[in-house]
Amino acid sequence: MGRLEGRVCLVTAGSAGIGLAIVRRFAAEGARVVTADRDPFPDTVAAHGPIVPVRGDMASAADVRRAVQICLDRFQGLDVLVNGVADATPALPVTELDDALWDRALSTNVTSAFLACKAAIPHMVARGGGAIINIASQLGIAAQPGRSVYCASKAALIQLTKVLALDHAKQGIRVNALSPGAVITPRLLSRYGTPEATEAALAPRHPIGRLGRPEEIAAAALFLASEDSSFMTGANLVVDGGYTAC
Repeated sequence: MGRLEGRVCLVTAGSAGIGLAIVRRFAAEGARVVTADRDPFPDTVAAHGPIVPVRGDMASAADVRRAVQICLDRFQGLDVLVNGVADATPALPVTELDDALWDRALSTNVTSAFLACKAAIPHMVARGGGAIINIASQLGIAAQPGRSVYCASKAALIQLTKVLALDHAKQGIRVNALSPGAVITPRLLSRYGTPEATEAALAPRHPIGRLGRPEEIAAAALFLASEDSSFMTGANLVVDGGYTAC
């Protein structure tokens, strides 16, 4: 029996990187997974079990409701929600940051989680509880020059997590944040070019001496989604190779 046997999970931003690793790990642990993303899914996304990919913008309330409805229609419920949507932002001081970019980053990084929680929680309550995982960042804790909107949005997501945990604890819903450090993903590689260049630029900031792998973050997400973390809510699990210990 897998650690998520029979659970119905909705994972947003599951087409690549951390999100795709979470989708595959959850399915391997017995979950039935709906994953929603505005980007195309790889042909192999369903090779690890019952996975239903859905194209949609998770900053759109209508698309979010559609993804939740697919969970209900295909699998008759919803037990676990992973909010993994995030927007890359340029490193600029606020005086040079475009207003529309600020609004888009907040909508993608924070509002998408709000919309998904709003749509999902009533169905979790109907099932007697559930688990919500908000993928934040070490930059929601530690500041970095030029990353004002990213840092602010991820810090807001951590605070949203805490409030949701307090609001819904008595309904059996656990809500936790997961804050990765730098992880080798397609988005990060697009910024630095190659895995070697990415490691050279960012690994020295992590005391463990290397960057993370999507599968390592997926393992932490599995812990938060499963009964292994049954006494844990309102927390921010930091998996950052020691970045925030400096």
